[in-house]
Amino acid sequence: MARTESNMLPLGTKAPDFVLVDSVTNKPVSLKNIRGQKGTVVMFICNHCPFVKHVNEEIVRVCNDYRVTGFGFVAISSNDVENYPEDSPAEMWRTARKNHYPFPYLYDETQEIAKAYDAACTPDFFLFDDELKLVYRGQLDNSRPGNGIPVNGRDLREALDCVLSNNPQRQDQKPSIGCNIKWKEGNV
Repeated sequence: MARTESNMLPLGTKAPDFVLVDSVTNKPVSLKNIRGQKGTVVMFICNHCPFVKHVNEEIVRVCNDYRVTGFGFVAISSNDVENYPEDSPAEMWRTARKNHYPFPYLYDETQEIAKAYDAACTPDFFLFDDELKLVYRGQLDNSRPGNGIPVNGRDLREALDCVLSNNPQRQDQKPSIGCNIKWKEGNV
């Protein structure tokens, strides 16, 4: 299992805009559509990655716990589906239904949105404040497949709580670790 770290987009970066098709509803969804009053979480995930499978339940819990407090959530898959057909929109639909995703699961066919966010791995988490400025990027928590640490969403939850309470974010944000995004040939 290859391990790729987040690129750690600079804090303060404005959220890149997007309009992508939701694999569940087959309708276009934009950043404006999912933007939360308090903040917005953009996650890069995919179906087949063991790191994502390991945290899927906690991702759903975090979303359900915080969307009621004014946060918007969205997940994006940018993998090359020609070489990784298990990440196709049809399989994304199945994964979203099976895991009861309470957020849109968007397909980034051109991979331009992953590039705009400088996403490197799955899962990769980005938290933007109410002005769509990046305040947190990195890991969900310290748990990884096989390391014995329970999945609890600690790092992302702490970042969300800081936004809610107007407290400063931790400066020692840890990169996420997961499978690399599966870039199309010539698209790295």
